[in-house]
Amino acid sequence: MATASKRVSPLTGKPSAKLPAALSESKSKSFLRFYHSEALRKKTLSLLSVIEQAQDSAAHSAALADLVVELTNAGLDYYFMKQLKLAKPGFLVEQSANLGMAGAQQVMGSVIRQVIGRMDSPQLLSVCSSIRQLML
Repeated sequence: MATASKRVSPLTGKPSAKLPAALSESKSKSFLRFYHSEALRKKTLSLLSVIEQAQDSAAHSAALADLVVELTNAGLDYYFMKQLKLAKPGFLVEQSANLGMAGAQQVMGSVIRQVIGRMDSPQLLSVCSSIRQLML
């Protein structure tokens, strides 16, 4: 007979300082994460630092848009394509999924580039902050 395992709380001690409201609220919510390459992580952190330190963040909007597209594609691959391949649905299903995902990624990439391309510096910094929070 199987027995239920006890769950260990991730917070074993009291935090030494109060977390900002938005961060502490997000810590109490469920989440999913995906793993991406170390190269993409380094690229992301480097670009975020450049944008955050720039006098005119808007000058880097195209680079940020490209990064968001790359992160989106990595997430879609991790959550969908990788899992589909593990399920081994067959060659035709995999090829159909690849074709459909390629089309979806092209459309999403175009929208992402247009939206981020029109943002001003404070909005771009907000996007950078959101990406940093997702990386915690």
